[in-house]
Parts: sequence; C-alpha cells; structure tokens
Amino acid sequence: MVFKRVLGSLGVGGPVVDTVLDREPVRPGGVVRGQVRLRGGGRACDIEHLALELVARVAAGHGGEERAGGVVFDRLRLSGGFRLDTREHKDVPFTLHIPWQTPLTELSGQPLGVVLGIRIELASAGAKDHGDPEELIVHPLPAQEAVLGALGRLGFGLIAADLRLGHSTGTGQTLPFHQEIELTPAPRYLHAMNEIALTLLTGPDGMEVVLEADKRGRPFSGASSPGKRLPGGPAALSRHTVSHEGLERRDWTAEVDSWIQALIAARTAHTLRAGAITSGVTAGTAAGAAGGMVAAGLGDALGNLEGLGGLDGSDDLAGLKDSKDLRDSGHEEADQG
Repeated sequence: MVFKRVLGSLGVGGPVVDTVLDREPVRPGGVVRGQVRLRGGGRACDIEHLALELVARVAAGHGGEERAGGVVFDRLRLSGGFRLDTREHKDVPFTLHIPWQTPLTELSGQPLGVVLGIRIELASAGAKDHGDPEELIVHPLPAQEAVLGALGRLGFGLIAADLRLGHSTGTGQTLPFHQEIELTPAPRYLHAMNEIALTLLTGPDGMEVVLEADKRGRPFSGASSPGKRLPGGPAALSRHTVSHEGLERRDWTAEVDSWIQALIAARTAHTLRAGAITSGVTAGTAAGAAGGMVAAGLGDALGNLEGLGGLDGSDDLAGLKDSKDLRDSGHEEADQG
C-alpha cells in the first residue's frame, strides 16, 4: 500500500491520505467504490472539505496539436468540515458514479493511451491540495463492443483513441471533451477514404454513434508520414442511435457496413454537387501507408474485438458488472495544473 502524502499548501506534518479502490474493471455508467483513509500528522488539522475528482489528460485542438493537461470531468464532495487530530485514523467510504460518456482506456486488454485518474482534494486553512491520481481503467459497454467488434471484422484498423476538447456537434455530449477513435479503412474501402473518426457517446437508454470520413483539416495520422495532409474529397458525417436492448439479435457486421456505405455515398454526393474531383490516394499507396499507421501496442486491439465474449444477456443493462481495475501505469501522469 502506498500512501499519498498531501503536503505543499498544507505544510509538512500535515495529514497522510490513502485512496483504496475496489480492484475491478469499470464501464461507462458504472460505479467505483472505495475508501479515503486519513491519518493525522504531527499536528491537529481542521479539514474544510474532502472531495474526489475524475481527471483526464486531453489533447486540445485538431491538426495533431496537443496540450497535455488535467481536465476535471466529474467531482464528488465526500464531507464538510471536521477536525483531524494528531495521529488520528479516519476512514471515509465512497461510491463514485462514473459518467456515461467516460472515455474508454482499453480494448481487448490493449491500452489506448488514454489517461484517466481519480484524485483527492483536501482543503484546510483556506488552501487546497491534491493527492496523486489513481489510474482509472475503463472497458467498453456491450453496445460499444458490438460496433467496435463489427469494424474489426470488416477489416478496419485502429490508429488512436484521442480525447479532444470541445463539443461533438449535434450530439448529446455532456462532458467538456469527447473521444475520437481513429481508424484506417478496410481494404475494400481504401479507394473511398483515408481514415474514419468514430465517436461513441453512451447514456442510460442507448448510444450515439458519430462516423466522420476524412475530417477537413485533419492530418494523415500515419507514423510513416507524420503531419502529411492527404488529398481527397470533402468530409462526410453520419449519426446513428443504438439501444442497449436486444444487441444479440442484430447482425452488427452487416449493419455497421451499411453505415460505412451510406457515409461513402454521402461523401461522393457532396463531392459531385460541389463539382469537385475526389482524388484520394490510390489503393496501393494507402495500403502501403496503412502498414505504418497503427500505433505501437494498438495493432491488435480492434481486430481482437471480434473475439469478445458473446452478447447474450447484454440487453439487460442492470446485469452488467460495473467495476474498476486499479493497476500501476507506465503512462506519464497528466499535469494537474
């Protein structure tokens, strides 16, 4: 057990704080349970409030520009004022509800490079201090697994799963950022697009699926040609709604493929109406580049989704096991500012 010492503004000799979380994986809309354990320091301390915050490292803007920073996207106040005497032990249990639109950090056991954490905020004598964040691992819901698994079976490849500040237009987004899962096209669609951006926004009743082909002003994400902008027609966007009910009764491969075909048709129609010529990249060039596009450690994540467990019973959302998985991360902690 590693204690998280809250020093800084509270001064040396202040309380020692330890966050203990249940070691199970969590899904969007689920809960994390645990305890905050406080141990009094060398002097008594008047605590004004104790809170938990969910924080994320978020990339700002498009065009490959990133700004590492800690964005608070949910907060739970655990207690008001109390006095923590010298060497006193005090445990504060909590149940933290994870927002439905919390981004994913793993697919099929493969980390996506998304950094989420739970951190403590302790206020005393008019000053606030934060403990070190505990990493939060978030696995997909069955509805997310269904769509991602279908894309994997169709032959789409995973590039990245970035978090981006700002609102996804026309959606019910509630967080200050959204997750964009960038994909290389399946071989049969190499002639029609360079890449796809996928956003999955879940809620208690279902999920919004946003697909966008070749976002305008977006650089080619391939490791072989960083920052290169590929030619092509205008961006196209489509939105779909998926219920949490009856997932196992739908042919997801065929349904998602129909979404892709409709997206391509909309992009082509837009191009023709504008009188533009869709140059794109040749299948041979794109196929060669695609081999270098998949980020290290992510190559098998999407393809492995077709091996996810069956969806039997997933229409009963109450039966989902919402939990969380604590483990040490090799990622650099976000600058919490």
